[in-house]
Amino acid sequence: MRRTVTLVLVDPAGVLLGALPPFPVASPWWQDVAEVVAGAGVEVTVLRLLHADREAPPGGHVTYLAETRERPDDLIPLGADLVPHALRAPWAEPGGPAASLAWASGVLDRLGFGTVTAHQQRTWNLSAIWRMDGPDGPVAWLKQVPAFFAHEPAVLGLVADVAPDLVPYVLAAGPSGRMLLTHVPGADRYGAGPELRAAIGELFHPVQAHYAGRVRQLLAAGVPDRRLDAERFACVAEPYLGDIAGLADLIDGLPHRLAAVADCGLPDTLVHGDLHPGNVRTDADGHVVIIDWGDSALGNPAFDLLRLTEGMDAPEPIVTEWARRWRETVPGCDPERAAELLRPVAALLGAATYAGFLARIEQSEWPYHAGDVPDRLAAAVAAGDR
Repeated sequence: MRRTVTLVLVDPAGVLLGALPPFPVASPWWQDVAEVVAGAGVEVTVLRLLHADREAPPGGHVTYLAETRERPDDLIPLGADLVPHALRAPWAEPGGPAASLAWASGVLDRLGFGTVTAHQQRTWNLSAIWRMDGPDGPVAWLKQVPAFFAHEPAVLGLVADVAPDLVPYVLAAGPSGRMLLTHVPGADRYGAGPELRAAIGELFHPVQAHYAGRVRQLLAAGVPDRRLDAERFACVAEPYLGDIAGLADLIDGLPHRLAAVADCGLPDTLVHGDLHPGNVRTDADGHVVIIDWGDSALGNPAFDLLRLTEGMDAPEPIVTEWARRWRETVPGCDPERAAELLRPVAALLGAATYAGFLARIEQSEWPYHAGDVPDRLAAAVAAGDR
């Protein structure tokens, strides 16, 4: 599956110039823009999604707003909605990326990195990411996130206090959700097998054990509070109760289910929130680094186990070792029962997370999360029927 791209261009002052002719790129994922920038034929920075010919990614014909200092010939007369929006990300406005890149370049210069070249990699409502290259290759990554992910640098610091090699080092954190992270060699491990997943669980456990019960410290650091709350899930589910069979019964039984989880004795702690192998990088020596901590929160550690083992044919060995570690950390707890009780709640938490995204981003960005809320609610019902 490929993607066809149209770029509607504005200059740094936000003046509409017209559109480049459509061109194809190999990656179907709308938020991945490195190939878009490379294929434009002029120097551009992609700002935001304007519209697409389908309801959701991947693939299709996607139209973006992009900024350029050039004046290309033969532009297509094509308009775009340039009206400001209160929920628009700062990197999605003309001049926004330039301000962030100037901040990052200044930090790197003060740290002695010298001249760097920025390469835009991704932009959407949850982040904007640039790779910063020196003469010999990547040296750092500039990441900018919305306010609801702004705790990420603080969380990286919390993890580094316990396991400094497990996360990227934060070179600097700045205004408007900016952070500058050291380059992590290696590759993202999407689709990794049980051996790496087991290693991830083992490496992360000391961090979760350290912060178990340290509620005040985590909240003071800005970590979002995602402790179990039946009312929150009920509010998200309410519009769909008549459309998803079994959802009303699941919601009605939540107070009893969550009380049973509490009886299992697992303490709330720092959770990654999206702990799957695609958010892990390994190098040639097998060194593991966990990335993308925007979904991190104060919550039940079983949620990370459930995400880590999602889709596995035989997760039992990982679950057994995870439970053994927690029994050693908190004698008398019942980790396996907690994980099983939380299986449908994990999907409800996903629905609540996506609902939160939709409430805090402009409507033109909604297609990135189209269908995610009802999909997660239906998954919760299915998990509860197991």
